[in-house]
Amino acid sequence: MNLRQSKLYTEDLETTLTHVVNIEKLYGKKLLITGATGTIGSFTADVLIHLSQKKKADIRILLAGRSVEKLQNQFGCHDNVKYLSYDLNAPIEFDEDIDYVIHAAGNAHPAAFNGDPVGTIVGNVDSTYRLLEYAKNHGGKRFLYISSGEVYGQGDISLDAFDETYSGHLDVLSPRSCYPLSKRMTENLCVSYWKQYDVESVIVRPCHTYGPFMTSSDNRAHAQFLHSALAGKDIVMKSAGTQMRSYNYVADCVSGLLTVLVNGRTGEAYNLANPKARVTIAEFAEKTATAEDCKVVFENPTKADVANSSPIPKQVLATEKLEGIGWQPAFSIDLGIRHTLDILKEM
Repeated sequence: MNLRQSKLYTEDLETTLTHVVNIEKLYGKKLLITGATGTIGSFTADVLIHLSQKKKADIRILLAGRSVEKLQNQFGCHDNVKYLSYDLNAPIEFDEDIDYVIHAAGNAHPAAFNGDPVGTIVGNVDSTYRLLEYAKNHGGKRFLYISSGEVYGQGDISLDAFDETYSGHLDVLSPRSCYPLSKRMTENLCVSYWKQYDVESVIVRPCHTYGPFMTSSDNRAHAQFLHSALAGKDIVMKSAGTQMRSYNYVADCVSGLLTVLVNGRTGEAYNLANPKARVTIAEFAEKTATAEDCKVVFENPTKADVANSSPIPKQVLATEKLEGIGWQPAFSIDLGIRHTLDILKEM
């Protein structure tokens, strides 16, 4: 799917560029992006390709994924882009000097947590270790780790939002905790590499991020809602959907993470969310249904549905720290949903 054929998608790339603080710091640099075919990684890659082409930024981009053929089909041929075979569960086989690493690879959907908790833990920790070693040995100036808002666990619901110093409860004896616990561990691994080996690292903790590129394996609630609405089907809720969430359209997510990459303080984490996009899961479903004039219906959940559901009643992220380095979002939740659906229709 070549999303760059969409006029609206290209406009979103332009908007993203105008919201990255000090983007000129990326000019002339060489970046490695893992997970380049995922929701966040693919939009990041397209933003950097667009920047290099339109602004003559002389950015060299290494896109890493499990299938080089899939990368080529998705992004096309560009003089400044090189495709690399990369499996987060295997040793790194390529040998390229780099300036920046953006580590976006990893399982981020509930079916993977429940179906393969061991693989989720090992994939997160081992892949980050190997990439930090790679950066240390290949001239890496800064390492950006894409963590998750799930690191806050089951937080105090009386709090308005969770800031970067907060640490909620995680049940270490629950296999479902494989994802947030391994994300916590890899965050610590990043800052430990900075302390011990002077490998600069910064961390972003994205909230629930949605956009026009969603993998077929993504079974998160918002992805299912968007797919159903696009197909003209009713949106099916398997619960009351009362869980409160922070959401982010992918364009705002990427402008935020690139802002942290070049401006964030080394060894620190930044929440990445739109402060004006805090709604319940049910409200997100209703907004999506309204956008496509379909209905929200309720069904009793299966055992698999219950197993894949999140135990976290509230995941609302404070964003003052990110705003403190100059970042501001550009898309309301309604506009983000509308753009997601319209771009996919164009395709």
